[in-house]
This record gives sequence, structure tokens and C-alpha cells, in this order.
Amino acid sequence: MRIDSMNQVSQVYRMNRPKKVNTAYQTSFSDKVEISQLGRDIQIAKKAVSAAPDIREDKVAAMKAAFADGYSVSDNDIADKLLESFAI
Repeated sequence: MRIDSMNQVSQVYRMNRPKKVNTAYQTSFSDKVEISQLGRDIQIAKKAVSAAPDIREDKVAAMKAAFADGYSVSDNDIADKLLESFAI
């Protein structure tokens, strides 16, 4: 085995290596996120719902007062309202 032929082979491989390229480019672009109007409206609605109380005390108090005064609903009235709501 000849040593100088090995040197020639190794030189060929060194010449065919890809050169390193500096990939650190300076760009004028920046990432940007835009929220659509629908998205903003949904965010506002979510905030309003989360700020509202879970129990509407004014409605509860009115119903308690009505029941205390003897408020009752007949079965026929309930059935009629159900049929109205499911009628096509």
C-alpha cells in the first residue's frame, strides 16, 4: 500500500466537502398575530359571561315570592307550552 496515494484520495474527499454557509441572515420580518373581529367579539362575550353571577338573585326572589303567595301551574298548561315549543 502506497502512502502517497492515500494522501491523494484524502485530498479528493476534502475538496468535495460542502462548504459551510453562514445561515444567520438578518431579516426585516417579524412574527405577528392578528385576532379577527369575531375572535375579539367572542373574547368580550366570554368576559361578560364570566363577570355575570351564576344565580340571578332578583329572579330567584321573585319566584320565591310567587310560590309563597300560592302560585301554581296546571299540568295542562305545562303540556300546552311543551307542545308549542316543539311544534314545527
